[in-house]
Amino acid sequence: MAGLTPETLWKEWATSQGYGYRTSVPPDELDPTLIPRIPISFCKAHLLLPHSLSEGPEGRILSVLCGAPAAFQALETLRHLLQPGGDPPVLRPILLPQNALYTLINTAYERFGQVETGQILDSAEEEADTFPDLLSIQETVDLLDARDDAPIIRLANSILSQAVRQKASDIHLEPFEEEVKVRYRLDGVLYNVLSIPQKLKAGIISRFKLMANLNIAEKRLPQDGRIRIRAAGRDVDIRVSSIPVRHGERVVLRILEQGTLLLPLSEIGFAPEDLSQVNRLITLTSGIILVTGPTGAGKTTTLYAILNTINSPDKNIITIEDPVEYQLRGIGQIQVNPRISLTFASGLRSILRQDPDVILIGEIRDTETAEIAIQASLTGHLVFSTLHTNDAPSAMTRLLDMGVEPFLISTSVRAVLAQRLVRRICPACRSPYRPSPDELSRLGIAPDFLPEGTLFRGAGCPACLETGYKGRQGIYELFVLDDEIAHLVNIREDAAAIREAGRKKGMKTLIDDGRRKVLEGITTIEEVLRVAQSEIASD
Repeated sequence: MAGLTPETLWKEWATSQGYGYRTSVPPDELDPTLIPRIPISFCKAHLLLPHSLSEGPEGRILSVLCGAPAAFQALETLRHLLQPGGDPPVLRPILLPQNALYTLINTAYERFGQVETGQILDSAEEEADTFPDLLSIQETVDLLDARDDAPIIRLANSILSQAVRQKASDIHLEPFEEEVKVRYRLDGVLYNVLSIPQKLKAGIISRFKLMANLNIAEKRLPQDGRIRIRAAGRDVDIRVSSIPVRHGERVVLRILEQGTLLLPLSEIGFAPEDLSQVNRLITLTSGIILVTGPTGAGKTTTLYAILNTINSPDKNIITIEDPVEYQLRGIGQIQVNPRISLTFASGLRSILRQDPDVILIGEIRDTETAEIAIQASLTGHLVFSTLHTNDAPSAMTRLLDMGVEPFLISTSVRAVLAQRLVRRICPACRSPYRPSPDELSRLGIAPDFLPEGTLFRGAGCPACLETGYKGRQGIYELFVLDDEIAHLVNIREDAAAIREAGRKKGMKTLIDDGRRKVLEGITTIEEVLRVAQSEIASD
């Protein structure tokens, strides 16, 4: 019959049987005390979920969400799981579309079904001598689906899911003589979160290596791998690195969060005048634009934001990266692989035969790559890449040190953007305070320049794990080349002279931008000094 769908039939059957029917149920309606008492595997297998336990005229009433006829065959089992002794509650089925229920199960167990990592650790210690063979365990895509696995599996999954929930960028597992320390990097700073006993060391390290398809028998050599999981309701890619150290193997897991890499340019922290300049620069049809800064400064986030801004059907954009962190729709991406001689330089040569309009080179590491990139920019291609320099003007001297001819640099490089990431003040505990003159002088702020004589900082609260900070934002230094600066490059002037010329033309330094964000109440003096202290002397 036309118009009949499984949802329509399910609704009509609910009406005929006198059951309630709903198209959706918000998670806040669920009784959070019921969820941890039922294995998620049971709920998914039978497509049911306990909704609430209440008092009624007939006694206690257990409301259960059902997504398929199979749920009714398991209702009695569910009732006895929730009420093992005494009078069992009266069952009240509420029917829900299957897809809606499946999504709700994941959401409910993510929100209410978490078992504390400490509890899992205790359980793992108790069963340390009876661990199953890790190689015999069938993998699960969704961490929630592995809640009923062996304790060492659940411990590893808990470490991962907690890190994703807290928005950690890295997980460190560091073996020592009597323990394995677990640390999360949150907003750029490492915090201790867990201490795993020595007897669990081999199991937990092997578990992460196995998830990353590494050789668990090889403990003498560094290894690299990748894990793909589903946690907190989204797909997450994790890069895994293991190295041998004195007391075992040290493992670091880098969590690649797509949501943080695909921000619009307007949301990553540019000052209005810098944003206007960047928007103009990225519409050029040729030249090189460089982004500089240390590892972890947010360079990839900025470059991806730029590519997303200029990506359109009339442009051929190709990248070569190490690694390709996320797939960008409509953009060709190449993964560097030195083992098969696919380097930045060799890949770039091949890209030039693909009729590109825009090229992104993950990093200029050597003279060969630099020279090919410059030649590409001089033949009608817009090229983006990164360098490791402390500030923007130093990119000129870095290229000179690589052996690139000055005239090639001055005619190809259009601009350099230096950046760092500072932690944002937590909005939940943000409060004003009156800084001392000494504190202000460290960042070059005149006391009489302060509005009402106050700045802001975070007092520390549960929302920010008592740190006073939540999230990060960039501080930037945009250096645009013109004829005068090109002349300084051609005569091989040092970075200080090039920097001074940029300042005279209105370039705002990292410290300038950091100072602005302190005065706007976005971050603190301590944060700006933490990430850009080396720039104070040259500012």
